[in-house]
Amino acid sequence: MLPTRPGRGLVGREGLPGALLLLLLFLSAGRGDTGGAKKANIVLILTDDQDLVLGGMGPMKKTQVLMGHFGATFANAFAVTPLCCPSRSSILTGLYPHNHLVRNNSLEGNCSNAAWQKFQEPLTYPVYLQKQGYQTFYAGKYLNQYGHPQAGGVQHVPMGWTYWLGLVGNSKYYNYTLSLNGHEEKHGDHYEADYLTDLLTNRSLEFLRKLLRPPFLMVLAPPAAHSPWTAAPHYKSTYSTLKAPRNGSFNVHGKDKHWLIKQAKTPMSNSSIQFLDHVYRARWQTLLSVDDMVQKVLDQLKSLKLLDSTYVFYTSDHGYHTGQFSLPVDKRQLYEFDIRVPLLVRGPGVKGNKTYLEPILNIDLAPTFLDIAGVNASQTNMDGVSFLPLLVNKVQKSAWRSDFLVQYTGEGYTTRDPKCPKLGPGVSQCFPDCVCEDAFNNTYACVRTLSAANMQYCEFADKENFVEVYNLTADPHQLSNIAKSVDPSLLVQMNQKLIKLQACSGAGCRS
Repeated sequence: MLPTRPGRGLVGREGLPGALLLLLLFLSAGRGDTGGAKKANIVLILTDDQDLVLGGMGPMKKTQVLMGHFGATFANAFAVTPLCCPSRSSILTGLYPHNHLVRNNSLEGNCSNAAWQKFQEPLTYPVYLQKQGYQTFYAGKYLNQYGHPQAGGVQHVPMGWTYWLGLVGNSKYYNYTLSLNGHEEKHGDHYEADYLTDLLTNRSLEFLRKLLRPPFLMVLAPPAAHSPWTAAPHYKSTYSTLKAPRNGSFNVHGKDKHWLIKQAKTPMSNSSIQFLDHVYRARWQTLLSVDDMVQKVLDQLKSLKLLDSTYVFYTSDHGYHTGQFSLPVDKRQLYEFDIRVPLLVRGPGVKGNKTYLEPILNIDLAPTFLDIAGVNASQTNMDGVSFLPLLVNKVQKSAWRSDFLVQYTGEGYTTRDPKCPKLGPGVSQCFPDCVCEDAFNNTYACVRTLSAANMQYCEFADKENFVEVYNLTADPHQLSNIAKSVDPSLLVQMNQKLIKLQACSGAGCRS
């Protein structure tokens, strides 16, 4: 069922009976007419924890053909922070974390709490698009604390969404709760009725079939490839011999890195390696259902003669690692495997089978959606830049950005982690062999530069003011921190860039 939200959508507005209002709108507007120039539709498929560097697109065979062959691939797409809620908040708002103020996945860290709902939700991209006449549909994971009793529960439906099917809490595949336009919908563990990725696919197809008129915005946010890594039954035996990649920084000691990385044990224990291999396989298995989702959505658009007037975006909220620098499995780090993401786009005016090298950030998605809808994003407070001109060849590539910001606020427990008591309080995400993936002072800000110099410069907020610097042309796996050997004038230059980026807002970030 896809009921329209009372008071927010079409049904019942201005006191007219719902059916009569729908008929009048259909007759007066016509399919595809929004009262002016026709606007293109937008579909965003947003995965969870899907890396690019370590082969995360490997299982996406259909997607690579349907999106890559018939559209554009961005080889240098980045998340501006490697954690779910802050990253998704950046996608929604077009803002760097220091401007939307979501620090982590907790209510205390501003994840979907009352302050976020009051100050940031009114400025998210669906609000702008809905004002432009778009029907808007969201299905899947939103923000990690969505649906929490202290954040309005399932009754809270974020602004801007005509049809809302939001997952309560973090990623799950079975035994979850959804908010269906503000009403609780519970699901169990029966595959055909409850497997979340497939349910989201089916609800999206239903939305498209019942679509009154374009333009529309449809966002699908499946749980894959996030834990608990539950594959659909027919995919559980695939990739049975697959192992995590052993090249690059796999099982390498981070001898010159921040203390959190240096504390990881090298070589890893056999049990850790077996575990991360299992996770790597399971992640690929869950993504096969997302690959099916992409095909079914595109087939539905084609059958409804909507494909040629729809921009389809495929990306992830951030990357992931499995054994790099002897860290078993997680994200949260500044390295390429955690911040690079897949990004593929097809749609009107987009040339097929083309790869772009310009750096695109997840804060650029919202301005791009506004641009497609005819809204001048430069008149908003968004930090990102529309890359629609790149897609349709209306901008000089030399005018594109070369520097951008990556930032993260570390999390730790105030008491000792029972899995690693010897490290004391302040760490989190620990494994039984006392390898911890996060800490309070795993808080950093980086300048990433892609131009003649392919560099990364990072400063940590800790007692040491620790610095990491990498030349990714010479050292693509970031094995050697050159902070102590590089020309000091370069460090000064990068530090000044970082200071400016950390203080930027709106147009200051875009320039």
